[in-house]
Amino acid sequence: MPYNAFQTTFLGSVIRAVSGNRLLKYHDEINLPEQYSKEGIARREQQQQQQQNEKRSQRNSRSNNDRNDDDDNGIPRRSDSEETITDGNQPVDNNTSKAKVPGDNAPQGEKYGNNDEADRMANNQDQAEEGTKDDPNLVTWYGDDDPENPYNWSTGYKSFVALQMSFLTFAVYIGSSIYSSGIEGVMEQFTVSQTTGLVGLTTFVLGYGVGPMLWSPISELANIGRMPVYVGTLFIFIALQFPTIYANNIHTLLAMRFFAGFFGSPALAVGGATMGDMFKPKHLAYAIGVWGCGAVCGPVIGPLLGGFTYQAKGWTWPLWVLVWLSGACFVLICIFFPETSGKNILHRRMLRLRRITGNNELKTQAMIDSSHLSGSQIISETLFRPFVLFFDPILLIYNTYLALIYGLLYIWFESFPLVYMQVHGFNPGESGLAFMGIFVGAWAACAVFCWYIHVYLEPIFDANNGMIPCPEIRLYPAPIAAVCIPIAMFGFGWAGQYESVHWIVPTIFTGFFGIGAFVLFQCIFAYFGDVFYNEIGSVLTLNDLFRASWGAGFPLFANALFKHLGIGGGNSLLGGLACLFIPAPFLFIKYGHKIRERSKFASNKS
Repeated sequence: MPYNAFQTTFLGSVIRAVSGNRLLKYHDEINLPEQYSKEGIARREQQQQQQQNEKRSQRNSRSNNDRNDDDDNGIPRRSDSEETITDGNQPVDNNTSKAKVPGDNAPQGEKYGNNDEADRMANNQDQAEEGTKDDPNLVTWYGDDDPENPYNWSTGYKSFVALQMSFLTFAVYIGSSIYSSGIEGVMEQFTVSQTTGLVGLTTFVLGYGVGPMLWSPISELANIGRMPVYVGTLFIFIALQFPTIYANNIHTLLAMRFFAGFFGSPALAVGGATMGDMFKPKHLAYAIGVWGCGAVCGPVIGPLLGGFTYQAKGWTWPLWVLVWLSGACFVLICIFFPETSGKNILHRRMLRLRRITGNNELKTQAMIDSSHLSGSQIISETLFRPFVLFFDPILLIYNTYLALIYGLLYIWFESFPLVYMQVHGFNPGESGLAFMGIFVGAWAACAVFCWYIHVYLEPIFDANNGMIPCPEIRLYPAPIAAVCIPIAMFGFGWAGQYESVHWIVPTIFTGFFGIGAFVLFQCIFAYFGDVFYNEIGSVLTLNDLFRASWGAGFPLFANALFKHLGIGGGNSLLGGLACLFIPAPFLFIKYGHKIRERSKFASNKS
């Protein structure tokens, strides 16, 4: 672990606070950088003033020369020998071929303007440029190799942080499906219907769809950052499991499930941004893939752990597993998870340097960027911006598609007990093992997808100075993934309906869902990042809200769906819905550039 990264962990921050900043000192607290000392700042201001004076003198000199070159009528003299050369390299008459100068139709006084006014405007521009580029009070990185910059961390340490993020995502995401294993126990204890019992699943999912509306913008604030949001909300998430476990009525249980989802949502909403803090575009897809596997494994492993514990100890014990798992994650991130937001790291540096130098004029670029925004503007930008993006055609189509996949996943889960317990006679624990097909499919897709990035995408980045020339390149694997989703639905439904078909057959078909869901999410999220990079925070927040809304609503009609249409018919209906969106990746690969040109919010229209 880099020495200066440990100071930004929760444990490192506590040690520094308790010791009055005497322990775990930063390098700039031991050796103050010369440019931020009072003498260094005064020297830089003096040099800056000298440069501005030299530029002003040179400009005045050029203006005087221009005046001397003008004739008595204020029109610049031209040499009699001046000629304009055509493409055929033949001289032509200057009077007929003279290039038009902007403002030729204006009166003479307006055409050339007042030289003093031009000098004043140019001087103001110089001051503006110098103020942003060479402000002696602006706190920035100590060069391109600054060890505190997350981009400069070693690959091994970045991977360690990425695995912690994946574990945190897994520990929260598992809270949705692990509850569903004990629904029968909830129904029995509180004397409610299956649909009411399922509301405990839907409220949790809805909670982590609404949560990003608050937590995502908070984590972007320079004076807060990501680490305090992760640690604080995870602590509350763990605490909320106790009133859930000891709830004495269904209303308390449902309310606690909603708040648990709400406070557990930062890992799901901000995890991708955390990866972007550390990895540059060329390698970001690998990190997002690792994080994505954690997101997939949560809902998949939940029924496995919950099934065996419910069978042995009752419906509350799956939630105890959630407490132990998230508690272990809490200890891990308190000790080892550093701050990854570059804006927050520089904000901490600015506060240190203010304390050391006594110069309260020190500031960061984030402070400059937000200085003109009022409180109402900040609230408008952070809370309402996702809704402004709602009807963008790219976002509307793909958010609906990903939300459908999410909803299909949760309603599809309700057919697993029908196939494995009713048709094949599995117990709850054994039924949970069937979800491993999705797990294997997702990890197999991750391996192949990483190989695809290394072999195909990385050379494109290398050939284009670390950038991708066309965002639609990201979508090339998406058509294959789009076909895998209905294959999983149709195959699982009709193979699982008959006892004569071995249980391994529907389990194999579940692997296609893992492949399709993983690849689609990776491709579309990467595409969002390339197209809407100036709005990516709001875009991902809107996507979370879309997915959670559908994921929360779909399970509520699962009982009626499979009761009236059966396992095969119900899954066929779900597969048919998935088929409706198969053309979407093909259309965007071919016409995406035209759609981007007409988008009001796309940052990349070229």
